[in-house]
Amino acid sequence: MAVLITPIQVKAQASMASAASILMYHRFGEGKLPSTNIRIEQLEAHIALLTSGPYTVLPLDEVVVALQYGTPLPPNAVVITVDDAYRSFVTEGWPRFKAAGLPVTWFLNTAAVKSGAVGTGGGAPTWDEVRRLRDEGVTFGVHSHAHPHLPTLTPQEQEADLDRALALFEQELGLRPKTFAYPYGEADRAAMDLMAAKGFVAAFGQHSGVAWGGDDRWYLPRFALNEQYGAPDRFRRVIDALPLPATDVMPASPVVRGTPPVYGFTVTQPDLPLDRIACYGPSGKLAAQIVGPRVEVRMGVTPPPGRTRINCTLPGPRTADGIQRWHWRGTQFVVLP
Repeated sequence: MAVLITPIQVKAQASMASAASILMYHRFGEGKLPSTNIRIEQLEAHIALLTSGPYTVLPLDEVVVALQYGTPLPPNAVVITVDDAYRSFVTEGWPRFKAAGLPVTWFLNTAAVKSGAVGTGGGAPTWDEVRRLRDEGVTFGVHSHAHPHLPTLTPQEQEADLDRALALFEQELGLRPKTFAYPYGEADRAAMDLMAAKGFVAAFGQHSGVAWGGDDRWYLPRFALNEQYGAPDRFRRVIDALPLPATDVMPASPVVRGTPPVYGFTVTQPDLPLDRIACYGPSGKLAAQIVGPRVEVRMGVTPPPGRTRINCTLPGPRTADGIQRWHWRGTQFVVLP
């Protein structure tokens, strides 16, 4: 009997070839701040894996274009991004990435960059240092001006902050970035619509998952790396991860008020064993209701105000050296009073 493939599945299968694990770092070698720091020995282990294994580290802009148009990417495509204006990227992170020939996109919150000509110690970089990295090959994205919690602002306040950041990029670097990373990974529908209206080609959160061509380009996932989540075995799981392709993702906005949301999506890869899917929230494993290709997860109780996440994974094929690969889809919710 012939297997019928719907037009949605055909499009999804084409988009499956456009997928990448996008990494997110913050600080480098700042051990007093482990929640946003990666230790130097961890970073060097990451670079060793990326440069010795079957991975292709690509510029973010190239991957975004592939996601937008469904252009195939190499298997095991990886992107490196860095958030926030921390000088340890200038002094510790970038020299190591540069030596290994790895491209990096730096998402800068412009208010934090110093106006002085010489940077000393830790803290923030100067614009002179940022310009030097631009000239050495670092590409840039916007991470707001004042690093606000965007869902707590009005649309007018969101736009004013973004316009200030864009003006400084043009003034200090002579460029206008085309990608945006939400501060704290927090976004609402107004912020996503603003990114599209301002001509950005993609915007990124801080929720885990492999970015693929069918994702919402205004809320793409990235894998956050720090001391706790930067161990080599976890890093290997991240860069070996596979997309969990889905459409009809709900809710449409990651902002939660009142009733806890039902997180749902329709899987478009028909051969995935959905009976083996596992979803986790802040309180542990969550019950997943599966009807055909549809997966729905209920949080049960409304989490306290702040950020909360749901991650869903299911096993995929093993690598040539026997490492289990995982299809991975996550989301982040912002819980407002």
